[in-house]
Amino acid sequence: MMSLFLYLLRRLLYALSVMVGVTFLVFVIFNMLVEDPTLILLGKYATPKAMAALSHQLGLDRPWYLQYWEVLQSAFTFNFGCSWATKQPILKTFQQGGLVSLTVTLPAFLIGNGLLVYVSLWMTQYTGTIWDRLLVIGCMVMSSISILVYILAGQVFFAYQLNIFPIMGYKNGFFACVPYIILPTIILVLLHFCYNYRFYRTIMLDEVYQDYVRTARAKGLSEEVVLFKHVFKNLMVPILTTLVKDFPSLLFGSVVIENFFGIPGLGNLVISAVSLCDFPTIKAVTIMAAVLSIFCNIVGDVLYTLVDPRIKL
Repeated sequence: MMSLFLYLLRRLLYALSVMVGVTFLVFVIFNMLVEDPTLILLGKYATPKAMAALSHQLGLDRPWYLQYWEVLQSAFTFNFGCSWATKQPILKTFQQGGLVSLTVTLPAFLIGNGLLVYVSLWMTQYTGTIWDRLLVIGCMVMSSISILVYILAGQVFFAYQLNIFPIMGYKNGFFACVPYIILPTIILVLLHFCYNYRFYRTIMLDEVYQDYVRTARAKGLSEEVVLFKHVFKNLMVPILTTLVKDFPSLLFGSVVIENFFGIPGLGNLVISAVSLCDFPTIKAVTIMAAVLSIFCNIVGDVLYTLVDPRIKL
């Protein structure tokens, strides 16, 4: 317990230094390197008086260190202020958009990774066969195709011609949103599977040729028990690494999907913020992504010790 506490303390201190660096970089990019925000918001015909008034209203005329301190505080308090475009609190917008994004990305994340583990383990029995080669080649080909092709083909064929799913849109409510998220979820699952299958296949094959697997088979254990009990248990560390790496994308990783399907999640929020030069929202998204990545890495390191006692913190 003491070692866990000391480890978390070290990681939190490390996270603090990372967040200082991230927030300072964000501040420099959006407050010093970009064009005057007042000129962007008011247009090129803005008068100096109007620009000065807006600059004072937005707090851009304060000393730089006070502005940076506000950005640094937001990384720990999550008080990002209000959006320049909508005038709404950014945190409230994040909460609403995050729930919408999760209705699409969370099912895709769970289904996609479940399929990857099951198919990769099962296909270790057919290594070198025509089915194994076809699956590998198919994943390589499909992962090299742009996501836009899958989106447009799905909308034209399944939504427009067959009229199985709505082409785009979203309705709040668990049962109301289901028809609108099925097609985006299928596309995300397909792409996630194709992008990651070769990695999962490689780690599975490395493990099934270990001595303990041959011993388990020699004892007469069924192939299901060998694969899904013994092999799967010893593969939890690389699997957890992949899950931790992909987890932050649940909130910010479906920008293209949300834009083309008209889903009002965080991905759509990012595109709207960029198009409207809504700097506070863009800064908030960047900081939140960094915080989420740091948190997931810490949780992943702790989970390693639970699935593999040989790993010490």
